[in-house]
Amino acid sequence: MKTSFIVLSVCSLLAFQNCRKNDSFDVCRFGAVGDGKTLCTKAFNDAIATCASRGGGTVYVPAGTYYSGTIVMKSNINLHLEPGAVILASRDTADYMKMPTHQFQEGYVHFGLIYAADCKNISLTGHGVINGNGTFFMNSIDKPHSGNDFDRKFTRQGMDFMRPGAVIEDGPVSYNYRPGMLVVMLRCENVTVQDLMFYDSPEWTFRIGDCEDVLVTGITIRNNQLIPNSDGIHCTTSRNVRISNCDIVAGDDAIIVTGFGDEISGSEISGIPYPSRNTGNKTGYAENVTVTNCVLSSRSAGIRVGYGENPIRNLVFSNIVIYGSNRGIGVFARDKSDIENVEFSNIIINTRLHSGHWWGKGEPIHVSAIRDSRNGKAGTIRNIRFNNIRAESGAGILLYGASESPLENITLKDVTLSIKSGKYSESYGGNFDLRPAYPLDLALFAHDIPGCFAKGVINLVIKDFNLKWMDNLPNYFSDGLAIYDFRGLLLQDAFAVPAFNRKELAAIRLVNGSEAELLNCRTVKGIQLLVKEKVR
Repeated sequence: MKTSFIVLSVCSLLAFQNCRKNDSFDVCRFGAVGDGKTLCTKAFNDAIATCASRGGGTVYVPAGTYYSGTIVMKSNINLHLEPGAVILASRDTADYMKMPTHQFQEGYVHFGLIYAADCKNISLTGHGVINGNGTFFMNSIDKPHSGNDFDRKFTRQGMDFMRPGAVIEDGPVSYNYRPGMLVVMLRCENVTVQDLMFYDSPEWTFRIGDCEDVLVTGITIRNNQLIPNSDGIHCTTSRNVRISNCDIVAGDDAIIVTGFGDEISGSEISGIPYPSRNTGNKTGYAENVTVTNCVLSSRSAGIRVGYGENPIRNLVFSNIVIYGSNRGIGVFARDKSDIENVEFSNIIINTRLHSGHWWGKGEPIHVSAIRDSRNGKAGTIRNIRFNNIRAESGAGILLYGASESPLENITLKDVTLSIKSGKYSESYGGNFDLRPAYPLDLALFAHDIPGCFAKGVINLVIKDFNLKWMDNLPNYFSDGLAIYDFRGLLLQDAFAVPAFNRKELAAIRLVNGSEAELLNCRTVKGIQLLVKEKVR
């Protein structure tokens, strides 16, 4: 019996070794050298292509630093980085594949480090590092990045707002040219990204574009927060996506769900209608996305939903911490995109005003539906629910619907908000930031800041709301709750006070609305609880 057991064990070991030999591929066997300077692009792509030609399997990256240009994934491939393995992106853009595009005069842009299109059953796994080398392509901090999406004259600070030539401490910095997004997966199915660390992306860290059935879990992203557009995980018109247990520090939005299609930079233009596609999302909806148990920090929004023309629906965000961000949660209907059925729950938010050309002005929650171009049309936003939110922020909650596209069925329940002053409160604060927006006097403009401001809303519900103002606040802070142009309003169990005990301020201000119901709303002694103007 003992001899038989030994023979059986040896046979099992030989079978395992034979399986590994046939089904897994070490990139070093294909010429990769982990010295941090030898270009390994061909070795990676040869290993992947050979593995795919044999039906797929695992391509192994052992410990070492592997310098590479664009790595192209194929179906049925798991690219696995063992502990101590680093894939370091090349500093030479000639090492990246060119991608046709209609957006630039040259007719092309460059891919980033890892690219997959029209693939099934692909994964990036292991406990190694993927480093985008993004900081190398950036200019110094005394050369800031800016844009034409606002006009200083409309801000509270006027021409002193982010004055040209000033050194901007928080970035973003400018660049002359950079590679594309670090990891791009287009029209793929059954995708897994697990446990890896991603550093210093030159642009978006991930684009999950037009994909279906995606799991991203346990990853860490550490980007240089001075780099513009260095988003964390960006899902564009993808469905059935699960993101969990991630730790993300990004120079732009940390986790994003948008309705962008093939039109954005970093895409390979397919031109194929969604129902006719062979792989990936065939519905044209960004839908069925869950995000849970994540820690996020961003120079823009911790969480962003919106932009792009495709509709967005059925999203859940829960058990999340957002810290040090310019904005906590943002929901934006632009480009005709409709957004519905989104829930945010059990979230802790800490925001502050940042210097520089970042969107957001310290709001813990921002929801807006407006047009962003002369001939544009605002999308719609309906059925958005915030529950159990704890926030300490540099500004108030902002809900803003255009007259032609009011926000519908927005609920704030069990929200505790403390508003504080900060280093840039005087030089950047006291403004509403609705970018992208048209015209420019609606993009970034001076406005007093209530604890919660709502305009253009239908069936707004605010329950169990508690507002606190911290000390040493600028004078532009104002009412507790200010709600304009509404139809259908329920305020229940709300405690609100204005920022200052001034007779022109109120705990609750209602202007130009109808069908309002207030139940058990409170303020402190000596403050006027309610001011109503043109309310039916």
